[in-house]
Amino acid sequence: MDKALVIIIVVVILAGAGFWAWQSGFFTNNLPAPVEPVPIPEGIILFYGDGCPHCKDVEDFISQNKIEDKVKFTRLEVWYNKDNQNILAQVAQKCGITGDSVGVPFLYDGNGKCYIGEVDVPNFLKNAAGIQ
Repeated sequence: MDKALVIIIVVVILAGAGFWAWQSGFFTNNLPAPVEPVPIPEGIILFYGDGCPHCKDVEDFISQNKIEDKVKFTRLEVWYNKDNQNILAQVAQKCGITGDSVGVPFLYDGNGKCYIGEVDVPNFLKNAAGIQ
């Protein structure tokens, strides 16, 4: 095979890989996503992902302990709802949490504090509901 042909094939492959990486966000995944302002609901907000097993554990805790009878809060699904993703990003920013540290379940207490995970979120709700 001619040397020039090999070089051309290598350049085309590298260019294609670079284009794919750029299009897929490979080089920008660590940058915070731009936040489009969306009105943030008042009070406590529980962010969850539809199909998230950790969120299901939190939902089971809420149901078993009748938390909704004692604590008023808003649920927002963020895996499939772009507006809710933007609200989560705004709330995380208020709490000083970077994009790579945000996950669900995620709870915002309405007063500038955030709780992440299947331990911290139920603990907050337990305290808010007055459960020992």
